[in-house]
This record gives sequence, structure tokens and C-alpha cells, in this order.
Amino acid sequence: MNQYLSIINSRTAFALAISLLVSHITFTFSFQYNYDLSLISIAIIFPLVFTIRSAFRRREKALEYLSRFKAGLITVDHCFQENKKMEDVKKQEIQQTIRNITVTMVDYLGTKTCPKEKLTDEIGKIFLFIKANSETIGNGTALKIFRFMKDVYDSAENIMAVNQHRTPIAIRAYCLIFIYIYPIIYTPALYNKLHDGISLNESWMVYALSAISTFILISLYNVQDQMENPFDQHGLDDIRLNDFRL
Repeated sequence: MNQYLSIINSRTAFALAISLLVSHITFTFSFQYNYDLSLISIAIIFPLVFTIRSAFRRREKALEYLSRFKAGLITVDHCFQENKKMEDVKKQEIQQTIRNITVTMVDYLGTKTCPKEKLTDEIGKIFLFIKANSETIGNGTALKIFRFMKDVYDSAENIMAVNQHRTPIAIRAYCLIFIYIYPIIYTPALYNKLHDGISLNESWMVYALSAISTFILISLYNVQDQMENPFDQHGLDDIRLNDFRL
């Protein structure tokens, strides 16, 4: 149950506090005006949906690159293990090197305990191993491994780019500011629409509708914020990085 409450945080409390405060002021001073609420809804919903879709696409791209990264390393490992000329000790050595690469990648994305330079160095150890054992590996096998290592390098660079660059910060800031401003615009207009059929004893309806609509918007923003970094293991939809270990 706690994981489903993860979208509730200090931003949620702040937005709801603004909503309740504005509702109280609206009733205290009978402040109301006639305003088309569809305009403010478009102004918030459209950019909010855009940022959510962008974050989701980043997550899907990250999954694609991680899958290619792991598949490439598995194929490289098979190329080494199928080499009949290579000693078992050397096979175990390169297999451990490949495992360390995946561990380094997971540490770089998840816990952020190692810089990207370390990941690049770990991948480079495969080329150093090929150079040191060129006679045993052979030119044909080496070229085959280099072809698969290109996919590994491309995937690693793409993963690092996804990890470093986020969806447009300006749009996310715009969404958050307008979500906080939303109750100020929405509540008096809502009160105006319900004024003819509402009494002070039924004021809870305005409080409830204002709070619910604000809660929906801020929750959507929190979902997007959690999906923004799919590697930190804080959101419900984060990528299970341990699945990409060897």
C-alpha cells in the first residue's frame, strides 16, 4: 500500500493547503467571477500530459538501450567462451570482466556510486584483453567481437545520455507553478457556477471539488516527476536495474 502512496509528498500538502485556503477566502468574502474553466484546464493539462509522455518515452528508450547493452555483452561472452584455443582461466577472467561491466552500469545508474568514466574504463578492458591475447583469439573472432562491442558502446553512450538529460525543465516548472495557481483561478469560478444552488451549509462541496481537482493535478505532476528518473528506484515504474546484471 505504501508504494501507491508514494505520489503523495510535500508538494501535495502545499497544493491542498492553497486549495483549502482559497476556498475559505472565497466564502468569507463571497469572492466570485464568471470564467471559462476550460481555458485554464488546457493551459495546465496539455503541458502536463506532454511532460508525462516525454518521461515515458525516455523510460522506454532506456529499456531498449539497456537490453541491447546486455545482449551485446552476452554475445561477446559467448564468442570468448566458444574459443577452443583459449584456456579456461582466461575465459573465467574475461567472463568476470563482463560481469563487472554490468555491475558498474547498475551502480552508475542506480546508486550513483561510480562516475561514467569508470564504466568506460571497464568496457575498455575487453579491448585490452583482446590485445593481450590476440594470438589465441584470432583476427576473425576479434573482428566479430569488435562488431558486437560497437553495439555495447552505442548503447552505453545512449544510456548515459538518457541518465544525464531530462525532459525540458522550463515546461515542468511552468506546470508546477500553474498547479499552485490553479485553485486561485478555479475556486471563485466554481463558486460562481454553484452559487445559485448552494448554501453556506453546503460549502463543503466547493472545498471538496477544489481539493479533488488540485489533488489530481499535483498527483499527475508527481507521477511525471518520479518517472523523470527511471533509474533511482523511487517510483512505481522505475526500471528494475538488477535484471540487467549478468
